[in-house]
Amino acid sequence: MIAHLKGRLDSTGIDSAVIDVGGVGYLVGASARTLAAIGPVGEAVMLHTEMLVGEDFLRLVGFASASERDWFRLLTGVQGVGARVALAILSALEPGDLSRAIASQDKAMVARANGVGPKLAERIV
Repeated sequence: MIAHLKGRLDSTGIDSAVIDVGGVGYLVGASARTLAAIGPVGEAVMLHTEMLVGEDFLRLVGFASASERDWFRLLTGVQGVGARVALAILSALEPGDLSRAIASQDKAMVARANGVGPKLAERIV
């Protein structure tokens, strides 16, 4: 529904940012890697986004790159991997590192992310 946001970075938190787009502030969840990459508060920013819709919530998740967004989609398709765990994995591993870990069946590398135990890492790889 919302493919990307272009605006001004209004503020950042531990796991989110507020992007001001034409006077409307969008709260966007993000990985630590994305938050580090988007630049300083007050500057122009563009984030690729994924909208999560549940029974009792709407949540927007943002990504510095389209490949990070694509990996988020793939990860959340794995049983037991929700948005928080997928963001934790993307905080710990760059998309290229994640691709190499999965290709080489490196469960230990995937398990470095917070909230990922050995069984979940095995399902992911």
